[in-house]
Amino acid sequence: MALTLRSTTSFLSPVDPISKLLHKPGAEDAPPSCAAVPSPSHAAAPSRRLRLIRAAAPAPAMDRAGPAAELLHAAGAGQDHGRSRGGVPVYVMLPLDTVGPGGQLSRQRAVAASLMALRGAGVEGVMVDVWWGVVEREGPGRYDWEAYAELVRMVERAGLRLQAVMSFHQCGGNVGDTCNIPLPPWVLEEMSSNPDIVYTDRSGRRNPEYISLGCDTLPVLKGRTPIQVYADYMRSFRERFRDYLGNVIAEIQVGMGPCGELRYPSYPEANGTWRFPGIGEFQCYDKYMRASLEAAAAAAGHEEWGRGGPHDAGHYKQMPEETGFFRHDGTWSTEYGQFFLEWYSSMLLEHGDRVLAAAEAVFGGTGATLSAKVAGIHWHYGTRSHAAELTAGYYNTRHHDGYAPIARMLAKRGAVLNFTCMEMKDEQQPGHASCSPEQLVRQVKAAARDAGVELAGENALERYDQAAFSQVVSTARGAGLAAFTYLRMNKTLFDGDNWRQFVSFVRDMAEGGTRPALPRCDTGHSDLYVGFLDAAKERKAPEAEGAATATAAAF
Repeated sequence: MALTLRSTTSFLSPVDPISKLLHKPGAEDAPPSCAAVPSPSHAAAPSRRLRLIRAAAPAPAMDRAGPAAELLHAAGAGQDHGRSRGGVPVYVMLPLDTVGPGGQLSRQRAVAASLMALRGAGVEGVMVDVWWGVVEREGPGRYDWEAYAELVRMVERAGLRLQAVMSFHQCGGNVGDTCNIPLPPWVLEEMSSNPDIVYTDRSGRRNPEYISLGCDTLPVLKGRTPIQVYADYMRSFRERFRDYLGNVIAEIQVGMGPCGELRYPSYPEANGTWRFPGIGEFQCYDKYMRASLEAAAAAAGHEEWGRGGPHDAGHYKQMPEETGFFRHDGTWSTEYGQFFLEWYSSMLLEHGDRVLAAAEAVFGGTGATLSAKVAGIHWHYGTRSHAAELTAGYYNTRHHDGYAPIARMLAKRGAVLNFTCMEMKDEQQPGHASCSPEQLVRQVKAAARDAGVELAGENALERYDQAAFSQVVSTARGAGLAAFTYLRMNKTLFDGDNWRQFVSFVRDMAEGGTRPALPRCDTGHSDLYVGFLDAAKERKAPEAEGAATATAAAF
């Protein structure tokens, strides 16, 4: 019996262009089924999106002869459109300066070549920072989306999808920052006239990375509150890209702090302020945060607790045992310590909820998934106090779970929990830092599971080695990741061995490490043709490698 398969490009691709992120949790996956596919003359006209993907893809080398109605393994309702069960779609972060400070799309030729190479490798899509400091640079309510509009069209032409990050933070001064993109000039003017709208440490050092959450609901930005400014920005984005949301733009990641993460800027690298594995410092000394602390202390019946943060919490570069607050049986475990940490972490949670509520009101019903990023602060995880997590706003100690409340807040808003450090292993970390990224990931996975929220991941540092890729694959299998975003696209990624390792990694993530089972109704021994599809992937590999070589030259 001869069996011919006719299929969209996604059937051949290691990763289907329809993101798993759009598959809502709780839906029951139907088993595979066999369907009769009508001849093209009776088929419904394909959508514009499908026509685009077909046009961009190389035609599969299949026998075009065959009966009018042919058997095809079709996904049942609720399935991930041909992706094998357990597969994880991979996205790739674009360079931080893809859209530069002046609103220009950088290196267009290299970006276009890169997108096609990534598509050939089976990547699902790319992620880009949509910088507040770029888009609203000309003045309050004056938005320039043109460079991003061109990028969205390029992503669409390449048959990829986009994760758009609402980046309300500054670029520059943190791990991996390769360019400088400050907040909008008119916001910097407000900072100059009122320095307390930014985070401040115990010594009075101001941090201009992000607006202090202490003034979330106060009209400190030309008559608008920060939450109103963020909401207006997101609303303008929605109106400009309405036709792409839910299809090309698959996900909106909402920035809620430095590096786009829900945290305080407790470990800034700028000017050598902090160095790994320092404990960092609490960021609660602007007048708005101090007023909140005073009110909370008065409500607790201890006005003396509201006079400032802990006096014995040490400095950025110190180790826990060098401080009175974070040492083994330090102040963190006292009644005062518990009060302060509850207040500090709850302020961060409330901020996250306010920003996500605004995002939910804007993007609800568009088809785009919401997500939020939580930092993988793995150093000093092996100590009782977890000092570095505490200063960042995560009240996570040996006896207190700091991630369960975050997961519940995200579940309330229907947002995916995006977590970093997925590539790290405990054995690779320096012993004196008491690191445990693997235990940390397991804890966050459990928090996400218990809250009923989807978990996605990223690598914290640029890695191109097999050990890092293998760790991500292992973590993805164990955690059931909704997606993984790789940091980052650059010339180094497309270099020889690095690219080959990456292509293999994408395939491993797509296949979930197992061969998909065929349905019982497959009586035509089409496993031969599944093998043919595997061979087709192998034939595409040299093409992807050639595209990568050309891309590296374009950078």
